[in-house]
Amino acid sequence: MKYEGEPGWLRASARPIAIFISVKIRGINEALLDERGQDLIEYALIVALLALAATASLSAVAASISKAFSKVGHTLSTYTS
Repeated sequence: MKYEGEPGWLRASARPIAIFISVKIRGINEALLDERGQDLIEYALIVALLALAATASLSAVAASISKAFSKVGHTLSTYTS
């Protein structure tokens, strides 16, 4: 039995496989076009960028703090000796 619009080469035994593939392709298309998770990814990228910027700026601040503590330590050791 042949259905309307069905290619002639599609045998009845291959019909379930063709339907399965068609359903899977539709599911993949819907998943690719779905934008529900897009906001979450954008927020994650923003957080990663902020973390990178904070790490870069904190290394410069850490160097300044270390220099200040060394200066205070040197001054204290001068006065206590």
